[in-house]
Amino acid sequence: MEFTVSKADLVRELSLSQGVVEKKTTIPILSNVLLEAAGDRLTLTATDLELGIRCSCPARIKKEGAGTVPARKLLDYVRLLPEGDLTMKFLENHWANITCGRSKTRIAGMSRESFPELPQMPEPIAHLPVKTLASMIARTSFAISLEESRFTLNGALLLMRPEGLTMVATDGHRMAFVQATPAESGEVQQAFRALVPKKAMAELVKLSEDAAPEAQVIFAGDENHLFFQIGQRLLITRKLTGTFPDYERVLPKDHGLVATLQKDEIRSAIERVAQFADERSRAIRVQFAEGEVRIFSSSVEMGESEESVNSEYKGPELEIGFNAQYLLDFLRAIPQDHVAFQLKDQKSAGEMRPAGDKVTDQYRYVVMPMRI
Repeated sequence: MEFTVSKADLVRELSLSQGVVEKKTTIPILSNVLLEAAGDRLTLTATDLELGIRCSCPARIKKEGAGTVPARKLLDYVRLLPEGDLTMKFLENHWANITCGRSKTRIAGMSRESFPELPQMPEPIAHLPVKTLASMIARTSFAISLEESRFTLNGALLLMRPEGLTMVATDGHRMAFVQATPAESGEVQQAFRALVPKKAMAELVKLSEDAAPEAQVIFAGDENHLFFQIGQRLLITRKLTGTFPDYERVLPKDHGLVATLQKDEIRSAIERVAQFADERSRAIRVQFAEGEVRIFSSSVEMGESEESVNSEYKGPELEIGFNAQYLLDFLRAIPQDHVAFQLKDQKSAGEMRPAGDKVTDQYRYVVMPMRI
């Protein structure tokens, strides 16, 4: 195999594959990227057996073929080359010769036969706007559980229906729920339900950042895999198995009390007060009173802190304990200027929503209270 490709094109596609390449693997071939030259394009494939990505870029192909080389080493080296074109030629012993100007390098590769085959993409189920999917991921992924033992909570539930898209994530202590309107959901041919792993969601965000704002995600799924195609790039992930919690039972039905706050004010206040919270629990006390919300924290080692911010709240005084990090995750995720804190009593879960006129979709965030 021999081809000539632009350094900029190769670096861009190699960079997108780095999140998928297995770093610490007992299977050496998974640290490699598969390069396939055919027609007038170079195709790059990387996988860790759970997640796979296939990208391509234009190239001048002198001899068609395929080979694999270490993904990280290739990117680190090519990135240092001068701008322009480089030529790669694979030899009989699977080594690759790279020539760029006066630079000549040989990289030890491995046989293409050792590289795992990725499944073929079935018929598409939906065409989704990239910006809608990326926005839903950004507003839910932080609520995914980090405990590997809670396997079904290591991803988000994605529901596709003709009437709109829904994404839900929870770690058992909080839950993020976002529902896009039919106008923002693109074209969904049939209802579909799947658990998307967190790592796949992170890679989808990367791909969306490199795509045009009006780009579409072509989505497909089979019994074991989910397929997301954005332009010339295809992301393939194994589905998570198991039963996701019944999120509709968790969403509060009635909230008699609502406090509306200026987002930046309450966020800054929590950030400062949380500096003096217990490092392990991150617990703060939030006191709701007419016209204001007060925040307290204290720890034996650090000291104590309290602040108050103005609020549109009318009702009885309530004091509830919350994990400060959980509140900050939501406040950092919303673009709106105001947030509505909906409450029932001290023992029930609190719910946060964006507030204001420009809230077009439904975004709900439920946080369990803490005992302090």
